[in-house]
Amino acid sequence: MNNNNQHGNSELGALFKPKARNAARMAEISEPHFNAAYEKGLMGVSCRVGDYRRIEIATTGQQVVDYTRCGYLNLDSHPHVLAAARAAADEIKSVHFSVARTRLSAEPLTRLESTLSNLFQVSSVVVFPTVAAANMGALPLLAAGLFTAGVKPLIVFDRFAHVTLQYHIPVLREETDVIVIEHNDLEHLERLCQSHPLVAYVGDGAYSMGGAAPVRELRALQDKYGLFVYLDDAHGISVVGKRGEGFVRSQLSELDHRTIVAASLGKGFGAAGGLLMLGSRDIENAVRRYAPTYGFSCAPSMASVGAALASAKIHMGEELGMLQRSLQQNLALFDHVIPTETIGSKLPIRIYRIGSEERAIETGEYLLERGHYVSVVFFPTVPRGEAALRMAVTAAHDPDDIRELSSLLRAREGEKAVETHNAAFAGSDEAPAFV
Repeated sequence: MNNNNQHGNSELGALFKPKARNAARMAEISEPHFNAAYEKGLMGVSCRVGDYRRIEIATTGQQVVDYTRCGYLNLDSHPHVLAAARAAADEIKSVHFSVARTRLSAEPLTRLESTLSNLFQVSSVVVFPTVAAANMGALPLLAAGLFTAGVKPLIVFDRFAHVTLQYHIPVLREETDVIVIEHNDLEHLERLCQSHPLVAYVGDGAYSMGGAAPVRELRALQDKYGLFVYLDDAHGISVVGKRGEGFVRSQLSELDHRTIVAASLGKGFGAAGGLLMLGSRDIENAVRRYAPTYGFSCAPSMASVGAALASAKIHMGEELGMLQRSLQQNLALFDHVIPTETIGSKLPIRIYRIGSEERAIETGEYLLERGHYVSVVFFPTVPRGEAALRMAVTAAHDPDDIRELSSLLRAREGEKAVETHNAAFAGSDEAPAFV
């Protein structure tokens, strides 16, 4: 244990402390499935983009319905957003404002951060080129105690926290103790709060493989123990909340100095980049002065900034609610015809569990051949033996396409049931009974 760590409690020895990275073993296990997915045209696809979430596969010319992109409200194709992206590049006369942000920020970016702070009703918003850059900038500062008055917290990661969060565990352990607990295990988290002077919890708001954080329960632990909460709500932004403030922010009356929400300006928001919602001017100052990805990664492209400003304007008007309702209607239809474990969720990701990696790849190929392109997910994205189809439902999907997808999945299940029955029969000594 690092000498800088402050948490000597013997309980740490019994906690779930896996090796943070084992890339060689991960590649060894997953390589056959990656190879099969690429060979069958399920990954690494080059495409041309059409309307109603359709794409044309460049190598074959096949037109398919796309369920992989995360433009949940179709704002990434909104004419005002696209026009603003072009106009911003013309205004600054630079594709990329290439300078350390501790020195210069182009005025549209400063305007964007102020606009987003007002939109989400938080003390401040700091924008980054990506959500990954936002997390990379903030998490080491959290571990060092810069957000908690110099006290280094015990950092507790949710087991299902996104890789752009967990990737930093080895760096954070240079500053403080870091452990991983089971998904949404509030009982374990509370025991840690009771046995340690300060705990910081890191997880997703809306999880990329379905499900969500228990935001209100975490807030109760904050009130009781002073828990610090850091949630990445990349998949919740825009799709939830009257002003698109996201899954996490919409459940909090305010964002205080013990909460940070990271989010995406892509996905539901329809532009590009990442952000941190902050509830404290002191935390904002620490980020702007000491986060390396703020000072040295430069800013998002000017086109992205312009697009985000246009999207923010849409978020302030009635059109956002219309788009959110269209998304919810498509989600309700999807849940009616394709039941999944997240049925009824307002969040737009649906996971269709299959189990076998080989069978999941076969099913993805079956759907692609019939005009529907879904994400086939397997280890290391999900645990071994829990492969699935991941589908991002959007406001722009045609309801008839969703119905057709359902029919294809039912047909595929029927075919596999027959194959399984025939295989079992082929291994039996009994003859069939003909009547």
